[in-house]
Amino acid sequence: MEIKIKTLKFDADQKLIAFAEKKLAKLDKFYEGLETVDVTLSLLQEPDNKNVKVQIHVPGQELVIERNAKTFEDAINDCADAMKEKLTRVKEKQSEA
Repeated sequence: MEIKIKTLKFDADQKLIAFAEKKLAKLDKFYEGLETVDVTLSLLQEPDNKNVKVQIHVPGQELVIERNAKTFEDAINDCADAMKEKLTRVKEKQSEA
């Protein structure tokens, strides 16, 4: 599985990139055969100004989760947790069909 991280309006340090890769690499356990995970990190003009958007392409659809938080780490955790649930639901639907 390949994790592509893109940053908007800032440069991410290596520690943040490593954290994101470590958290999102675990998604492969919930859905076999994930090829790419696209992650976009950006700054907003709001109080919870850190935005993380995670896109995963699975056969037949694209799953997107987007979260805002005070820190990128919190937003990445929220995205990873939500994506785990979404991948589990997609896998269950496919096994029923």
